[in-house]
Amino acid sequence: MQRIRLRYTKRGRLRFTSHRDFQRAFERALRRAGVPMAYSAGFTPHPKVSYANAAPTGTGSEAEYLEIALTEHRDPDKLRELLDESLPAGLDITDAVEARTSGLADRLTASVWELRLDGVAFDDAEKAVSAFLAAETVEVERKAKNGIRHFDARGAVVELRVLPPQADRPVASACAILRLVVRHLTPAVRPDDVLSGLRAVADLAPPVPAAVTRLAQGLFDEESGTVTDPLAPDREAIPAATPTAAGIAAARASEGPAA
Repeated sequence: MQRIRLRYTKRGRLRFTSHRDFQRAFERALRRAGVPMAYSAGFTPHPKVSYANAAPTGTGSEAEYLEIALTEHRDPDKLRELLDESLPAGLDITDAVEARTSGLADRLTASVWELRLDGVAFDDAEKAVSAFLAAETVEVERKAKNGIRHFDARGAVVELRVLPPQADRPVASACAILRLVVRHLTPAVRPDDVLSGLRAVADLAPPVPAAVTRLAQGLFDEESGTVTDPLAPDREAIPAATPTAAGIAAARASEGPAA
């Protein structure tokens, strides 16, 4: 069985695609592309697809990951092209590698987000961010299945800053863009939780919903303060050489006759 790891995007209007909708679209793409999928056992077999830490509905993403299991060997690059052609524009397969290591989900420990706040001035955003970072804890609430849940949104935030104003944007058009790096803790702190925290500590309330995009996710490097590519270990791993018949015969000859 061959395992392939894929990176895909949610762009434009397809940021509003739910995870379940994406699953259905992806399984249709697998059938269209003729991918030799491995299936689970039982009364209702389904393709062996493992999804890792999907972005919330309504947020865009440049870095979503999944893993598929195949019954026949396929070239990852050709497989990526076939699947990308079979998916709607906006759900794009941007990378594919053969899984040569374990623990992809364990390498998704942090995310980099961009939050676009239309109607918010740069100075107002900077004051709110400073207040948020200065606080030891920022309690927010989120509606869950079992009622309202209260938790700290500050502890998971590694970095939060306002990007400098864009030179090509008119001065009259206020738009603050935040860069957020957040650890994947329990409970998970999402970008909308950080926005709730900014409202709690500085009364920052954008007049329109924020446009949120995940730029990267992977292992957080403590030394550099960056989020690394989770597929890099698979690219760097050296595949084990398959022994040839000649190699096996030579090895047996070197061992000498059996006692």
